[in-house]
Amino acid sequence: MLAPRLHENKFKRALVSPFRNIVKAISPTWYVKYQYKYITHHKLNLKNPVRYTEKLQYLRLFVYPKDKEVIRCAGRVGVRDYLKEIGLEDLLIPIYGVYDRFEDIDFEKLPDSFVMKCSHASGFDLIVKDKKELNLEETKKTFNKWLKTDYGKMTWERHYSPIKPQIIIEKYIGEKDALPTEYKLHVFNGVARNLYVVTGRGHDIRYTQKFVDWSDFDGSQFNGWLKSEKTLQKPSNFEEMVKISEKLAAPFPFVRVDLYDVDGKIYFSEMTFTPAKGTLIFDNDEADFIQGEWLDISPYLNKKK
Repeated sequence: MLAPRLHENKFKRALVSPFRNIVKAISPTWYVKYQYKYITHHKLNLKNPVRYTEKLQYLRLFVYPKDKEVIRCAGRVGVRDYLKEIGLEDLLIPIYGVYDRFEDIDFEKLPDSFVMKCSHASGFDLIVKDKKELNLEETKKTFNKWLKTDYGKMTWERHYSPIKPQIIIEKYIGEKDALPTEYKLHVFNGVARNLYVVTGRGHDIRYTQKFVDWSDFDGSQFNGWLKSEKTLQKPSNFEEMVKISEKLAAPFPFVRVDLYDVDGKIYFSEMTFTPAKGTLIFDNDEADFIQGEWLDISPYLNKKK
């Protein structure tokens, strides 16, 4: 359910859409400022960013595209090497292969269920619960299109652009009729502060915001999405999840670490450096300032070049 303020002016969008790529090419900073104002209704201050979302824009524009470790960890393949290097290989979801081309995949050798993901983007994925129902021709068209897409250029999250486009096929760790609950922990300068819990994915998705002590952080409900109507129980291994997220996030000023808990076993999902491109709209605007206080980017300010 979307908040009323998210209902955009479609006529206005149609007018500006043909000029977006031109503006991106002429002035990426101006484009991001306009996008931020258009979506959040706030003016973007890049000289003295205070809001959490403003600081994410600064990192998005000037810091993360130049950070080789961010680029590696934003990729679905590269991040696996990172986990292995820091001793967290046990968290990795088993994979069936990594492929440069769709045509290289031998579907006969794959199990009945699996997950296909592109290495260089967010959201370019397909959950296959029954291989017999998979339309290979349509799937091929979709993945070939995704592989040719410069996701970083498309969303102007340029840390994605250098990532090699590949297809990674993972083991499906959900149940037949349900995907596992996901815990998305936000780590600010090495300290996990808050998270949201994703439940009901695939039928009635809910995003429930929590402080890291598991108390409610309702003001940070974002983009009009609803929280769970059920009381969510804290997993018995949640403290371990927090430690894992902080270890993974140690080199970065900010990153969201996504983890699963499947029957007490923790699995790593991904690391997201600029959630929703940093254009989040909170139910309570104060949440933007609270999280902004948690994020110190002073070492990076005025070092754009």
